[in-house]
Amino acid sequence: NKKENFLEALSRVAKLPDTKIVKESSLYESEPIGDAKEWYVNGAIEIETKFKPDMLLKKFKNIERAMGRKKVKKRWGARIIDLDILLYDAAIVNKKNLRIPHPEMSSRKFVLLPLSEIAPQVIHPELGVTISELLINVKDDKKIHLYHA
Repeated sequence: NKKENFLEALSRVAKLPDTKIVKESSLYESEPIGDAKEWYVNGAIEIETKFKPDMLLKKFKNIERAMGRKKVKKRWGARIIDLDILLYDAAIVNKKNLRIPHPEMSSRKFVLLPLSEIAPQVIHPELGVTISELLINVKDDKKIHLYHA
């Protein structure tokens, strides 16, 4: 169950030491990308944490593995859970395994819609515009709607 997976991931994030979930968006169902068959369920959370970005990514990957996510070659294939760091305050991180802000977030309605629900006035640190402005101007025609399980 997609909603149960999301809630399980939230619970595991909330249990990380020195980490607190501050805001949580609604869940949205979005049309698949690439050759994936099932629609995705997406949401966004804002957390406060003492983990630096690299360590937070490791913690997220550990949660994904613990929930049964397998490493696959397909970029947009079905997966149990996918935790991404979209923003980290106003930080810009450019490393091989971690880019913040998330490099594709500004072109994806399924990312911007839940993010704008919890952080509409946050400014994208590279583009200098708010999340709301990015959502208004996004060129993404994939279907997306509130998820009702």
